[in-house]
Amino acid sequence: MNLSKGFLLVLVGIFAYLSLLLVLPFGQYILGAILVAYVLYPVQERLERRASPPIAALALVLLAVAGVVVPLIVIVAAVASDARRLIENADADAIQTAELERFIEARTGMSVDLTATLAESAQGVGGILLEQSTAWFSVLTHTVIGLGVAIFLLYYLLKDGSALLSWIRDLTPLPDEAQNDFYRELDAVMWAVLAGHVLIAIIQGTIAGLGLVATGVPNAAFWTVIMIILSLIPLVGSFLVWGPAVIFLFTTGEPFLAVALFAYSTVVVGLSDDYLRPILVDRYADLNPAVIILGVLGGVYAFGIMGLFYGPVVLGALIATLNVMSNHYNELEDVPGMR
Repeated sequence: MNLSKGFLLVLVGIFAYLSLLLVLPFGQYILGAILVAYVLYPVQERLERRASPPIAALALVLLAVAGVVVPLIVIVAAVASDARRLIENADADAIQTAELERFIEARTGMSVDLTATLAESAQGVGGILLEQSTAWFSVLTHTVIGLGVAIFLLYYLLKDGSALLSWIRDLTPLPDEAQNDFYRELDAVMWAVLAGHVLIAIIQGTIAGLGLVATGVPNAAFWTVIMIILSLIPLVGSFLVWGPAVIFLFTTGEPFLAVALFAYSTVVVGLSDDYLRPILVDRYADLNPAVIILGVLGGVYAFGIMGLFYGPVVLGALIATLNVMSNHYNELEDVPGMR
């Protein structure tokens, strides 16, 4: 390697690192924009047959805002409201402080005032929340800016997607055949994760949530979102929510509703997985449940909330890369397909 090439590689490394520092603060929003752009790009290609790329991209961005961002804000608001009610219900009256005070006094001979103690604790928590108001405002500002970044990035990913893909292919030092196989397998993995697992989790969690609503389980919106997240993890699923909900209905004097929720969740939610998963997964790629479990759990630690989607994709991409290497490794000594 001569001095000029070495200097150029150092420049690339420096600017790549500085660019990474610029991107990281909005990493979740950028990953989200890439995910939505991937889903909408086939529609973009069809729309470009009838309209210019900017108009098609703008129409899809407006559709994404109306169909994804707005419902997401509504869901977050509903979940936050349910979570607030959960906290409010866990007050001093709910734990029967008077009886507990008498029990402590009978056992220890000490007189305690739990109501006053809890009230002081609540005041302390209120003071902490007031002190954190600046931090909450900062989070809100960052969220608004991040959504703006995601929307603009989505527009340009859709409008210039073809040029971006061509640029990536030109930079990749692999033969055309190897690149075609890699992108084909990666595309199958992406759709298997999105359609075969994410979509099924949303459907299952929503169906199970309808059961909670029908049987009058409190804070159903909050628990529905939890069930959707749990449904992303194979062998875990929404049972961790509707199971305790059945017990809750029994203990609150609603045995008929408890039996109805158990039957509904066991039959309807269970059958939805048995029927939907073969239809959706087998169309794209068969990912081992171990890949999904490790990808979802590890992805959350590595990428935050977007790791629920990208974790399994990363592991699937590794498998796709190994398959391409196994099929084309001996051909890489001479690369006649390189451009």
